[in-house]
Amino acid sequence: MDEIRIEELEVFAYHGVYPEENRTGQSFYVNAVLYTDTRPAGKGDDLAVSTDYGQVCHFITEWMQEHTWKLIETAAESTARQILLQFPLIKALDLEIRKPQAPVGLPFESVSVKIHRGWHRAYLSFGSNMGDRKAYIDGGIAALKADEDIRIRKISDLLQTAPYGGVPQADFLNGVMELETLLTPRELLERLHEIEKSAGRERLVRWGPRTLDLDILFYDQEIYEDEELIIPHVDLQNRYFVLKPMAQIAPFFRHPILKKTMTELLDALTGSDAGIKETV
Repeated sequence: MDEIRIEELEVFAYHGVYPEENRTGQSFYVNAVLYTDTRPAGKGDDLAVSTDYGQVCHFITEWMQEHTWKLIETAAESTARQILLQFPLIKALDLEIRKPQAPVGLPFESVSVKIHRGWHRAYLSFGSNMGDRKAYIDGGIAALKADEDIRIRKISDLLQTAPYGGVPQADFLNGVMELETLLTPRELLERLHEIEKSAGRERLVRWGPRTLDLDILFYDQEIYEDEELIIPHVDLQNRYFVLKPMAQIAPFFRHPILKKTMTELLDALTGSDAGIKETV
């Protein structure tokens, strides 16, 4: 990915833990590396297909002057997020905020916070087998679309399948979606749980009936595990109701552990006649 660099942008603003810092203000210095594709602009000599670094500089200045935070960690986090929301061609950025006049009480040159933030590609599965299944799914998708930190890129067709896991219950409507998000895997999981809860989801029986089920299948090419979340989603290679819609919207996406594309995984599953439970 190409880079546009902004170095030592001076911003006079009012951030600090101590009241006098918020009252009198001080100079902060911002360094940014904007990760973007400069080739279209470079070949066409056209600012309209590039990120205007002058606008970015003015945006950073205005954002930091219009808000007051105690911590430069918060200043960096908020500013980075807003840059990514306001300038769609920027895929990621490194942002450093220096505070040379910090009240340390010792000789020093500067203190700073530097962070890396960006958009991540994720794939989610969605499903429902209670009540108005499509209405629950539509409501969940609408809630994701309303979240500034999420951009839905593709949604598969709906697929009706028999339940997976051996618990007797009604058939499911299933599908998958591709999205971009500024959220971490854990933050995304928490957001999905909030949406499920608002749809009346109750976690009473494993693999039991549910108004709305939202699961993270993939997050970039990350391999991630904690007490509540495993990515890639466990056993998805044996789940027709996941692989069929995944092969529709991302046929060449490669499983980071199995090293096979979604089409290859689907072909292997359908070839074995295992896990195929599509219903009419």
